[in-house]
Amino acid sequence: MLAKIKNDKNIQIKVGGILSYVSIFINILAGLIYTPWMIQEIGPSQYGLFTLANSLISLFLIDFGLSSATARYVSLYRAEGNQEKVDRFLGAIYKLYLLVDTIIFICLIILFFLIDSIYVKLTPIELEQLKVVYCIAGLYSIISFPFVTLNGILTAYEQFIQQKLADIIYRVLVVVLMVIILLQGGGLYALVIVNAIAGLTSIFYKIFIIKRNTEVKPKFDKTETGLYKKIFEFSIWVTVASLAQRLVFNITPSILGMVANTTAIAIFGIITTIESYTFTLTNAINGMFIPKVSRIYTRHNDNDSIMRLMLNVGRFQYALNGLIVVGFAVLGKEFIVLWMGESYIEAYYGILLVIIPGMFYNALEIAHTAITVQNKVRIQAFVNIGMGICNVILSLVLSKIYGVIGACISIFIAYSLRAIILHIIYNKILDIDIIMFAKKCYLKLMPVMIISLVFGKLILSVNSIEGWGGILCNGIIVVAIYGFLIFMFGITKEEKNAILLTLKNKIRSSKEM
Repeated sequence: MLAKIKNDKNIQIKVGGILSYVSIFINILAGLIYTPWMIQEIGPSQYGLFTLANSLISLFLIDFGLSSATARYVSLYRAEGNQEKVDRFLGAIYKLYLLVDTIIFICLIILFFLIDSIYVKLTPIELEQLKVVYCIAGLYSIISFPFVTLNGILTAYEQFIQQKLADIIYRVLVVVLMVIILLQGGGLYALVIVNAIAGLTSIFYKIFIIKRNTEVKPKFDKTETGLYKKIFEFSIWVTVASLAQRLVFNITPSILGMVANTTAIAIFGIITTIESYTFTLTNAINGMFIPKVSRIYTRHNDNDSIMRLMLNVGRFQYALNGLIVVGFAVLGKEFIVLWMGESYIEAYYGILLVIIPGMFYNALEIAHTAITVQNKVRIQAFVNIGMGICNVILSLVLSKIYGVIGACISIFIAYSLRAIILHIIYNKILDIDIIMFAKKCYLKLMPVMIISLVFGKLILSVNSIEGWGGILCNGIIVVAIYGFLIFMFGITKEEKNAILLTLKNKIRSSKEM
């Protein structure tokens, strides 16, 4: 049975997807309970420094597209059945990772000596604390960075179950260890160390899985120049896209640190936390289709198959995003007040601004994957550059005037422009019928979202239950209304029959047991 699960691609995708959501719900539940307690224990100022240090270091943790290159080329070589190419490719990748790691280490050292002159709004004590956190987090990042490629290997070998189990191990360890540390009187520095311990544990687990479940044996002998050239041609554009992406959420805390204060950074930290939950929830299946799309292009080059897959995955992603947006629009304000207090109410409006554009970006998951597989990532790179520059310019202006909300308006505009442009580009480059996609995805499901939002607001106005019980009760009602409307009007007849058949089989199986 275990061998069947390990080798069955469909089971790996389905169970891996389920484990992704389990991991996310564990993270969300723990974060909702744990985050306000943690902020209370260490204080808003230190939480702002924790957010700032991590965002600052992440600006330099650029793998120059090597992780994406790993997933792409290993998937393609496996589709060709060439293990020799896989091993030689991984040997070359690890050499490049060590080189990049050295460069990042040098950059982080230089930046350390510039902290005082960059963050002039911070107090002397806050600057000293930031430097300590920066050193701890930076050291862990340098040690763990070369192992980023492990995710690409697990994805290419379709070891989704094991990959998602590693995520669950990491998330559970972080929360458990942090709670223990804070109960023992630990503070900001201990929290950063706990993150490092949990991360290293996850890395060791992934190494064990790769050694046990794959034939991977990286070859570090002389690498052909042509292979490095091939990697460079692909990775340079992924690097540009990644750099541009960092001009959004990663750089915003620094902009707020220059034009605002640690309180604004702390509020943005809450916005980032909820946005990251939304992002991970809606991207739980991200990357899982790289091997499948690679096989389609390698063996069939069938655009109709890509379109069918894009519609199936896109409508699921859009519906899921829609539920999150509707649910938060209805219940988010009460949730923020109960969770963090009245002083964080700005986070409600900021969160809505940054998550709405994701509805139209995440629905294009298969198109994003197809662009990567076809080595046309330079297109995404140019779009991300425009998005990043737009966000930085607008954020510098709007954050100075409107603070956190100004920063979120900037992100909303930048993300919306990215989504619009990508729809146009995918229509031209991938020959995808975007008009048909929009009709069968956006137009078909949008009325469901609008009706659910209206009903949700009406229910909230008449329901007298307050507190967490009220949020839970209203949340269940909103989800039920949304689910019913999706089933009745949002899916095709064939999909309804498939769902009903699955339910009948489950009921029959339970009765037989």
